[in-house]
Amino acid sequence: MEEIVYLNGRLVPKREAKISIFDHGFLYGDGLFETMRSYNGRVFRLTEHIKRLFKSVTVLRLKLGVTEEELETAVQKTIRANDLSDAYVRLTISRGEGETGPDPSTCPKSTVVIITRPFQPYPHELYEKGARAIITNTRQNDLSPLARVKSMNFLNNILALMEAKTAGVDQAILLNTKGFVAEGAVSNIFIFRDNTLITPPMDAGILPGITRRLVLELAKGLQIPIREGNFPPDALMQAQECFLTNSLMEILPIVQVAVHPIGTGLPGPVTQRLILAYRELVRIETRY
Repeated sequence: MEEIVYLNGRLVPKREAKISIFDHGFLYGDGLFETMRSYNGRVFRLTEHIKRLFKSVTVLRLKLGVTEEELETAVQKTIRANDLSDAYVRLTISRGEGETGPDPSTCPKSTVVIITRPFQPYPHELYEKGARAIITNTRQNDLSPLARVKSMNFLNNILALMEAKTAGVDQAILLNTKGFVAEGAVSNIFIFRDNTLITPPMDAGILPGITRRLVLELAKGLQIPIREGNFPPDALMQAQECFLTNSLMEILPIVQVAVHPIGTGLPGPVTQRLILAYRELVRIETRY
């Protein structure tokens, strides 16, 4: 069966899903996206993803001609059209077609695309043995409004991922302009030290992750002390545990940063408790 794509209100075969070369998403990376994960045909925390997207739409002043409810329905229809259960879901909204200059007023209507594909999980051994990361030379600009939206202008993150790949590790960690740990290239970051789960605050220039917020809620329910606060790279090296979060990877243990092992060099007990709690919540919310 040919893949079906949602494009501007219609479900169309992949081969017919085309956008203009004058779309400002293509020309300038002017737009937003959300990546989500479907379990048993249901997107986990879909409403939260859509609400975050709409907040970012306001920041970029996009002319979006659909409601939150209509986008949720479109996501679900696209999953069903492709007969998927466990799926990768990508929702993209660009500024739309306009003139070749970077003037958004020439774009009368946004382009909306939804892609759903079979979910390819991260290797199981990364959760059993843990992943390796480096702190990249690429910095997160905590002063930029783009730091808090999931922008199509993703080159900063791509450069960080290229550094990690060149170094032969699994993940990239970015510092912000003040030298504090900010986030992963595609994730939020947590450390556990001094009996406290710590994650950078929003003013560190991080994306307000859906999974990040959920982990904070789960930790509170498990009576794990939590704190949102800035910390330098040294604190990362001295942590007992470390993990990254996003909707696709869920909770990914980090056991080594550059040549420095984290804690025992294996996924720690707090990380493992949170992984189990997260997966149980997913099971409850997505079961039929």
